This record gives sequence, structure tokens and C-alpha cells, in this order.
Amino acid sequence: MKRLFIIIMAAVAVINISVFQIGSAFAGQEAKAGKVIAYYFHSTSRCPTCHKLEEYSKEAIETNFKDALISGKLEFRIVNVESRGNEHFVKDYQLYTKSLVLSLIKEGKEVKSENLAKIWEYVGNKQEFIDYVKKEITVFLGKS
Repeated sequence: MKRLFIIIMAAVAVINISVFQIGSAFAGQEAKAGKVIAYYFHSTSRCPTCHKLEEYSKEAIETNFKDALISGKLEFRIVNVESRGNEHFVKDYQLYTKSLVLSLIKEGKEVKSENLAKIWEYVGNKQEFIDYVKKEITVFLGKS
């Protein structure tokens, strides 16, 4: 009985090590492949247009990139730059107004970013806005 217990425990240990190694391999591949973070930056004071920018950004991303969001290749974050700890984003991305910024992350470091400044140009036309955001995110995901 004692011998059977030792054999079972050894088998469990081997299985756990194998599962850990497989999981680590996938995590390593994912980190090398990279991901894209889409940040919508706003301040505490917000007008109807600012809310619309966020709403359209969210819709464009959640409607067109469900699989990328689920897999973690794409993240969407809404950030108040006036909240404690977020002030650095203003300097990091040279923000001067509400913005949608794409950040390409590889091996844990940002390698490229782009402020999608045309969202202000397209906010009056929802479909043009969504098409613009979709096109730009598709390009960034292609680089990840």
C-alpha cells in the first residue's frame, strides 16, 4: 500500500511538471508575440463629445476585435489622466486633450505608440470613426 502511494505521488509530480512546462512555453510565446493596448484617455471634466469619443471607441473595439480581446492580444483601457497615479500618461504620450492611443507591447515593453488624433475629425460620423479605429488597430495587431 505504501509503495502504491509513492508511485501515485510520483506520477502526480510528473504530470504537474509537464503541465507547468507546457503553460510556461505558451506564456513565453505570447510574451514574444506581443499585444496591443488601446487607451482612451480622458479628464475628470467631460462634455457630451468626450463621452461620445469613449462610446465609439469602445464599440469599435468590442464589436470588431472580440477574439483579440478574449485572447489578450488586445486590451481596452479607459484612463482618467487626472486620477492619482495616471498623471504620467500626459507626459508619456504628450496628451493635450481626450485621446485614443494605441500601444504595441513586446516582451513587456512598449515598442511603438500612436495617438489616433483623427477621432476628433470623425466624431461627427460614427461609421467613419469606427472604420478609422478598426483600420488602425488592425495595423497594430499585425505588428504584434
